[in-house]
Amino acid sequence: MWSREFDAELMAARRTVLLEKGFEIFTKRGIESVSMQNIADAAGCGIATLYRYFDKKQGFVIEVATKKWNEIRELDSKRREEANIDGMTAAEMLEFYLDGFLILYREKKDLLRFNQMFNMYVDGAGIEKNALETYYGMIDNFGEYFRLIYERAKTDKTVRTDIPETEMFSTTLHLMLAAVTRYAVGLVYKPETGPDDIKELETLKAMMLAMYRQV
Repeated sequence: MWSREFDAELMAARRTVLLEKGFEIFTKRGIESVSMQNIADAAGCGIATLYRYFDKKQGFVIEVATKKWNEIRELDSKRREEANIDGMTAAEMLEFYLDGFLILYREKKDLLRFNQMFNMYVDGAGIEKNALETYYGMIDNFGEYFRLIYERAKTDKTVRTDIPETEMFSTTLHLMLAAVTRYAVGLVYKPETGPDDIKELETLKAMMLAMYRQV
């Protein structure tokens, strides 16, 4: 017998397929050049079906970004559980946090490339801030772990606390994310021998640790 619960599960599954197909085609062709019809074709459905779930391309793009970063947040949360961060010093927690960016670069280059296109799309399309509320709320969750680092540092003194928490978090997030993104999209100087991307990112990580560790 058909039930509302089954119908809701089916709709959720279809929605997930559409978002995944959207991410796939965006990473291959860019966001600006892809139409809703292109997305429907890639998903193997009619345009009317796509519009039944998403009434505008802007909303669809935002949901794709929110979904993919939420997946990273869940993976990061699982990684913290497995590492047992409760037994770490603030300095060790900070290094663990920075390692997350290197893992992101190694395993999720497609997301980093998409994220750069997404930021450009948001700026170019003039999307209002309230339309991004859910996305920004999810992104803010990444600051929760950094808050734990800062609070532990107040006790064990292994990380500086003379720098405001928000400033330290913003600087760390933007520098590391910008670096791994530039490597992912290929916007780096390439010597004849080729860039040693991991070594250079490890160097940046070491510089960040040296800057924030309590001496």
